[in-house]
Amino acid sequence: MEILEFSHEYKPYELGVYTYLNISYYLKMKYKNYLLIIILIIAAVFGACKKETPENPFSGIENMNKDASYAMGMSIGADLLNNMITSGVYPELEDFIKGISDIMNGKETRITNDKAIELIEAAFNSISSARNAVAEQAETAFLAENAKRSGINITSSGLQYEIIIEGTGPRPAAEDSVLVHYEGAFIDGSVFDSSIEYGQPIVLSLSDVIPGWSEGIQYMNTGSQYILYIPSALGYGSGGYSNPWTGEVIIPPYSTLIFVVELLEINPETGE
Repeated sequence: MEILEFSHEYKPYELGVYTYLNISYYLKMKYKNYLLIIILIIAAVFGACKKETPENPFSGIENMNKDASYAMGMSIGADLLNNMITSGVYPELEDFIKGISDIMNGKETRITNDKAIELIEAAFNSISSARNAVAEQAETAFLAENAKRSGINITSSGLQYEIIIEGTGPRPAAEDSVLVHYEGAFIDGSVFDSSIEYGQPIVLSLSDVIPGWSEGIQYMNTGSQYILYIPSALGYGSGGYSNPWTGEVIIPPYSTLIFVVELLEINPETGE
């Protein structure tokens, strides 16, 4: 069977409000960690180093000229701004700069270092909770609307799937491995993973994938191509999925995942 080139044509309709859930909207944990690290380093290095002239605690020991110092500030500022934009987290700029200035100049701060970390954690948790509530509501609305479309099958677990091509080969079991081509996207159509980009199909064990994937693939005859609409309850749930090394959010909380999947072979390595 010829491998179909997947595209975004499988999107059921323009989603409008659902574009609000673009992955770039969500908090990036790397930014949170980065900001906390900056606070801890500045507090540890400069908080206990109050000079006689607090307006310039580095007086007499500077080893960078004015232009290089300004360039360094530009670089740090640009990095912070980029992370704020991509995460959608925006502090009150005047107080944000005041906090940095007080620490860097060795002045007495409005709050303690421990309290600062507590406030940052609380702010991030509040923003995250509000966004998760919006995401959960949008997921419910999307699945309800998608269920009304012609050709959508709904299983007892809540999985929705659509048959594009029905193959005639055998179906895999839960313990099998499968050779598949696939493309995974969010409900706004943005693709987060694709074997097409890898240039070759992928072997996956159905015991090692998310429940919605395992269930959906077991409905497919070899040679079929389906679209799986996997609710977050059968995917990555309320916690989403983050890169274990960088902390960057890959799958936001309450994400319905849309996979175009083509089942090519069952147990390709064992020949069973």
